[in-house]
Amino acid sequence: MSAAAPSADGAALSIRRLVKEYVPGKPVLAGIDLDVAPRGLVGIIGASGTGKSTLVRCINRLVAPTAGEILFEGADLARLSGEALRRARRRIGMVFQEYNLVERLSVMENVLSGRLGYVSPWQAWLRRYPEADVENAFALLDQVGLGEFAHQRADSLSGGQRQRVGIARALMQQPSLLLADEPTSSLDPRTSVEIMSLIRELARGRGIPVLVNMHDVELAKRFSDRIVGMAGGRIVFDGPPEALDDETLARIYGGRGWLA
Repeated sequence: MSAAAPSADGAALSIRRLVKEYVPGKPVLAGIDLDVAPRGLVGIIGASGTGKSTLVRCINRLVAPTAGEILFEGADLARLSGEALRRARRRIGMVFQEYNLVERLSVMENVLSGRLGYVSPWQAWLRRYPEADVENAFALLDQVGLGEFAHQRADSLSGGQRQRVGIARALMQQPSLLLADEPTSSLDPRTSVEIMSLIRELARGRGIPVLVNMHDVELAKRFSDRIVGMAGGRIVFDGPPEALDDETLARIYGGRGWLA
């Protein structure tokens, strides 16, 4: 594992001068600096195309940064590769917009896949997990309200139920950081509130900091301890939800015409 300075001031995650260019000379992320505290939920808001999803995906290295540092647990994720990167990813849970479940597998098998990074390839192929992992998976399914669905196929579930499976799978990793990329964008308003409540309460109970990319401003204000607003690949607001006034929203989203 590459040597790196620890995160700043005890932060769970520190991002420094992060740049991502899909096309040379046209940065999607244009020098992001961000510290994530060891507890709490940070909501990231901004217009489509402003780099919110790219930021989240750079953190867990689904996207490779062009430049900058991502300091996490004493290592710079931006410079890791191979086994060192796989070990680091085990400590970062991810909840996806489109669930990313294996539809033909059972709910239980999908949740247990959160432990794939901790078992041998042979155990993974045979889907054999330690008894403690199986017990933890059942407990998590109870906590997300799906205990009775453990042996059903994932493709038999509703969208909200699938996202609950995704949350349980991410927590099976026993992560020290939880990321969520627009976890409610495919859900109705009531289910969106239920999913955000689950993410916040389960992470809070485990002392896991959460970074959530969100498109719904009101949902972000309701559930975030801190909001980061992005525009043009840069952070233009970083503060508490109550400080997010119309002037700030106009700066984040561009203009006032869309404000009620």
